Amino acid sequence: MPTVAVKLYSVFFKLLLKHRLQTWTQILNEEPSSFGVSCRSDESVAAPNPTFSSSDGIATKDIHIDPLTSLSIRIFLPDTVIAPNPQRRAARNPLPRAPIGLKPISDPEENGLPKIKNSPRRFSYGGNGAATENPPRRRSYDGAGTQLDEAGVYRGYLPSANGRKLPLMLQFHGGAFVCGSSDSVANDLFCRRIAKLCDVIVIAVGYRLAPESKYPAAFDDGFKVLAWLAKQANLAECRKSMGHGRGGGVEMRKLEASTRIVDAFGTSQLEPWLASHGDPSRCVLLGVSCGANIADFVARKAVEAGQLLAPLKVVAQVLMYPFFIGSVPTHSEIKLANSYFFDKSMCMLAWKLFLPKEEFSLDHPAANPLIPGRGPPLKRMPPTLTVVAEHDWMRDRAIAYSEELRKVNVDAPVLDYKDAVHEFATLDMLLKSPQAQACAEDIAIWVKKYISIRGHEFSY
Repeated sequence: MPTVAVKLYSVFFKLLLKHRLQTWTQILNEEPSSFGVSCRSDESVAAPNPTFSSSDGIATKDIHIDPLTSLSIRIFLPDTVIAPNPQRRAARNPLPRAPIGLKPISDPEENGLPKIKNSPRRFSYGGNGAATENPPRRRSYDGAGTQLDEAGVYRGYLPSANGRKLPLMLQFHGGAFVCGSSDSVANDLFCRRIAKLCDVIVIAVGYRLAPESKYPAAFDDGFKVLAWLAKQANLAECRKSMGHGRGGGVEMRKLEASTRIVDAFGTSQLEPWLASHGDPSRCVLLGVSCGANIADFVARKAVEAGQLLAPLKVVAQVLMYPFFIGSVPTHSEIKLANSYFFDKSMCMLAWKLFLPKEEFSLDHPAANPLIPGRGPPLKRMPPTLTVVAEHDWMRDRAIAYSEELRKVNVDAPVLDYKDAVHEFATLDMLLKSPQAQACAEDIAIWVKKYISIRGHEFSY
């Protein structure tokens, strides 16, 4: 059973969220036009950091894909694009050596040299043997490809031509379609963990929320980001084919011409992190709770699009405790109707806020994955890992969907976690629990089967 702390937190969580959902429902019924751009309460967010200075070595950047709809993404780039392992990092940036007869420059006083205090810059030794501070000089990039300004201040990572290519993982946060964000503290920590364990570039999608933006806004945003990634891949290939422009003269003019051609394809600019380090042929979808519904929809649309998305290819998807429901209740929906954090009555309110009034049905294509005619045949779906929790009332329908995929020979295992609750691996309070860490590691083991390049296959 969940701990006492989890049970108490669940009670307060449900009270606050249910009150918010009921308030929004009342406003919609009485004054449907009163909603503005956002009715979201203030949420703790993590600021982006485009450097690898964090303890986990993950750089982050926010990009607005469509300013008209506030659709945004947050990119999580692991430092393995520069140094795959600590040994290479140490070899690339060896410690500075002192002149013969002197001790290392980190301790000039032991050599009888004057020490300059309060200086963060490196020391060098002049001809007279005295330690002098390097004069400030203009540098564009350091050895790791990081951009510096005139004062030597770190401004963010700028990739070089010899960086590694990593798979892409498109992540959709949870929140019952009505709350949550791609840059929340909890989602930021979860995406950092996944990026590190899977060694992938995670792209967290900040899709539009209900009740301001009802179905199919969130689903359309998910596929719009996937199409944007495909466009980025094509723009990168176009620029690459036109030449890198190293040096001057003809090559620089070729780069300028290619830039104009590339920019003529659309208003989106080429994203350097993805152009230099993203491998669109190895793209994975990961959805959390209602984000799993979006991920499954995007996977179906990707199957239908086929070569239209080339060179981007969805090779697998991960559905974490999906937000599925249906008109005919399952065993878990009856037995666990009052489960922790997200119970059935609360989820019903969320679905009423998300689905248009004239389309509301528990067997809506967005809600029930097993209704006939929902999309392409299941046998064409990518390999699908499903994560479920013992005390989640939505577990049975997720398991049933996984069983249907296995019937048509799709690799669709289920990870069932004992004593776990809905969002046990992504909720702010539970993120640092051993169970959440184990879940992320299990996901990484399975995902690496489909993102490992030939000759470096991952096995377990």
